[in-house]
Amino acid sequence: MGVNEHTPVQTSSTEPSRSIEFTKFMRAYQDMVFSTAARLAGNDAQAEDISQEVFVRAYEHFDHLRGSETAGGWLKTVATNLSLNYLSRYRKRWRLFSEEPDLPEPPLPDTAPGELAAEQQHAAIEAGLRRLPEHQRVPLVLYHFEDFRYEEIAAQLGVSLAKIKTDIRRARAALLPLLRQMGLDSA
Repeated sequence: MGVNEHTPVQTSSTEPSRSIEFTKFMRAYQDMVFSTAARLAGNDAQAEDISQEVFVRAYEHFDHLRGSETAGGWLKTVATNLSLNYLSRYRKRWRLFSEEPDLPEPPLPDTAPGELAAEQQHAAIEAGLRRLPEHQRVPLVLYHFEDFRYEEIAAQLGVSLAKIKTDIRRARAALLPLLRQMGLDSA
């Protein structure tokens, strides 16, 4: 036997600790990344794929993200962009829904009946969002949950400002009866 046959393969001593650190990092942000993707994609399976891709990219940039105060914002931006990229493949379908007549803009309920717990409210809103067509859900989520301005949404989706305003108004009009069916109504 030669000298090299018993010599163990050397691995970086920092690799196991980096892996453990990344696992902790991922667990800290996985719910935020998934919920961002799920709201935009409207599909849990697709949101899981998007989330996985977000964390692959985070792993590639982990040396810069570790300990960064802006890591959460970076992850949310990547999740949003990957979700929008996914949805852009289906933009032709959006046009099918754009020819609806204008609907009045009803107010969304500010409060729900007292007996409905906050968790149930959240679940009802998420379920209602999933039932909206993508062309309405995406602008509504970007506006109300991701704090994008109308102009930012229009630029991100490559559509007119008027279309974004119309789609958000129609999304609210479509969401209201769905929320009422699930027990959320203005007091």
